[in-house]
Amino acid sequence: MTEVLLIVGILVAIFVGFNIGGSTTGPAFGPAVGANVITKLMAAGLMSIFFFLGAITIGPQVVETLGRELVQDPSIFTMQSNVAVLFFIGGALFIGNYAGVPASTSMTAVGAIAALGLATGELDWAVMGEIVVWWIVAPIIGFWVAGVVGRYFYPRINAWIAIEGNGGGREMITIDYSGFVPRFRFGENATRREITGAFAVVGIGCLMAFSSGTSNIANAIAPIYGTGDVDMVPLILIGCAAVAVGCFTIARRTLDTLGNDITNLPLTAAIVVAVVASAIVISLSIIGIPASFVVVATMSIIGLGWGRATRTTTLSGVRSGEETRVSVGALTAEEEGEQPPEIGEEEPEDIPKASDLFDPSTTARVILMQNVVPAISTVGAYLTFRFVPIFGF
Repeated sequence: MTEVLLIVGILVAIFVGFNIGGSTTGPAFGPAVGANVITKLMAAGLMSIFFFLGAITIGPQVVETLGRELVQDPSIFTMQSNVAVLFFIGGALFIGNYAGVPASTSMTAVGAIAALGLATGELDWAVMGEIVVWWIVAPIIGFWVAGVVGRYFYPRINAWIAIEGNGGGREMITIDYSGFVPRFRFGENATRREITGAFAVVGIGCLMAFSSGTSNIANAIAPIYGTGDVDMVPLILIGCAAVAVGCFTIARRTLDTLGNDITNLPLTAAIVVAVVASAIVISLSIIGIPASFVVVATMSIIGLGWGRATRTTTLSGVRSGEETRVSVGALTAEEEGEQPPEIGEEEPEDIPKASDLFDPSTTARVILMQNVVPAISTVGAYLTFRFVPIFGF
């Protein structure tokens, strides 16, 4: 019976890894794909590689600690309970991925494990409280930092960089396989600044993929590892392989949502979002908080879109109920070094509605699902462990 449960547990862990790949690729490489810098295929490949590097180097430390600090008695991680925990994690993430919304893997996994601890009376409330506080604060910081950048600094940054991404439906960076050694190819009209900016946003995406691997691999394999029946390295390899499958398949939906549907994301904006989100995630990781970079990156995109959308309205105009509109000239620099207009001084004929830049309906769907998915995992796991006799708690 134990062998059967172990096989089932590994299969469920693979399902969780598959959904981790689907939910984390969008926040890491959605800006680069949305700005038409790289293809979805290249994004999936880079995500798989750098996720593995993070998982195999720093990931083991997170796997060791995930099942020890959140609950007071690790013995509650029986094979039966681990299968149930992984089932709720994978099932909830699948719902979010199917809806095209990259839910937080960390929130979903911690929610299921915390539900097990709550149902058994072994939850460490001090640790849980600290994690929850940072989960609330971090997205708010991301929203407001990106919002301030979008309203007050984005035009100046864009004037310095002067990049818009590659038009014509072709990606700025592609790989040429015609020769013996594959090599990078760039858009025909790409300038040196555009190429530099493109590598910057892709590089930051790789950094976010690496940080995702350091923390999210534990969400897939930590419960199985806690039983002591399987060694660390084989579980990491299995988990990373499952993540890669998710990157190349279901992640296409979240790449569309994070790169195209929430806001029109030129390359300059993609760099801003990546820098803000990765800085917050790395800061949280340094102090030992399991970082929900999916939510932070999403709220950074929303904040930047909001900040850009309000640029044409002065604060006095907002107080008087003036309609918020967006000036294309205020958001992009057509030529290098172009001086952006001051806030509120754009010409009316150049001002489309804010909804042309920022989609409120998509934003509402993203925020709703990113709260619903962890709730499904947490509530479902708690009810199961509390009222289903098979677990014997």
